[in-house]
Amino acid sequence: MKRKLIIGTRGSKMALAQTGLVADALRAQYPDVTIETKVITTKGDKNMAPIPLDSVGKDWFTKEIEVALAAGEIDFAVHSFKDLAPVQPEGLIVQPVFKRSDPRDVLVSGRQELQLQDLPEGAVIGTDSLRRKANLLIQRPDLVVRSLRGNVQTRLQKLADEDYDAIVLAAAGLERLNELDRVSEYFEPDAFVPAIGQGVLAVETRIADTELRDMIETLQDEPTLQAVAAEQKFSAVIGGGCKLPVGCYAELNGDTVTIHGMLGSDDATQAVIRSTSGAVADAVRLAEELAATLQRELK
Repeated sequence: MKRKLIIGTRGSKMALAQTGLVADALRAQYPDVTIETKVITTKGDKNMAPIPLDSVGKDWFTKEIEVALAAGEIDFAVHSFKDLAPVQPEGLIVQPVFKRSDPRDVLVSGRQELQLQDLPEGAVIGTDSLRRKANLLIQRPDLVVRSLRGNVQTRLQKLADEDYDAIVLAAAGLERLNELDRVSEYFEPDAFVPAIGQGVLAVETRIADTELRDMIETLQDEPTLQAVAAEQKFSAVIGGGCKLPVGCYAELNGDTVTIHGMLGSDDATQAVIRSTSGAVADAVRLAEELAATLQRELK
């Protein structure tokens, strides 16, 4: 199969690393395919105002890329699944790829030996995620959660240069950047619930490009697809594009699944975490029921 493909991506080191993983896998699978990368600057890259990202919509980091994709200027885009809106623009489709990386959030503190419970009262934690804020405040209501924008390298530098005692990042991102030695503590998903699709890479293509979609399918991992389907159902029940703190992680173990869910108030000062288990075949239904339970309990 001879074909030239153009990948659209943001220009951060993380985005380029993720794009490279998909490009390398496709080159290995289809040696006759030529792949080029086109860097596209998004609104989120330009606007660094201290605005909670959960409140502005996830298309801040995808819209310009999706416009280029719909127009045929690029053939596909690579994203962190957790950064995508729950519904794609008309004519586009998202396909999760590869086995899921570590879904956990992690604490990176100025002094590596300090974990969350070791931080002093009133410690300042940097994050722009309402979900992370809610997870933090469940365990440490005394913490001060302060806005922190930028790519991973920028946030790590701000930890060193500015008045933060610690910051919260995704383990998968640090792994892709070979920065896991910065981790002070890994948060387990049953107590600090990850974002929907966290640790999963996704390829976005045009629905009409069936040839490329078939190529992307060869990169997929079935357990990851099952987990993401359950987490997406959880999101749909909560409200999909709602701007509340929301987390869900479907943990597969053979034929069984444990689903961890979190739902918080709009200011992230109140939140409920619950888990449920059952057969993998029932994962979507279990996620749906868990989301409804959390909605009832938070009221």
